[in-house]
Amino acid sequence: MRTFLFLFVVLFFLTPAKNAFFDDKCDKLRGTCKNNCEKNEELTSFCQKSLKCCRTIQTCGNTTD
Repeated sequence: MRTFLFLFVVLFFLTPAKNAFFDDKCDKLRGTCKNNCEKNEELTSFCQKSLKCCRTIQTCGNTTD
């Protein structure tokens, strides 16, 4: 019971750290939904709640697709 209470306090009452794993994913899990894209990201589509799907731009030397 103490373990459950401790986990409950940790998960719900402490301010959670920003983690990219919990962000909304888009573009076949290669992009993230944000209000604005960063300088090194491109807009690929639109998400729900009028958010933009931003995907990190690959440099010319790194082609993974």
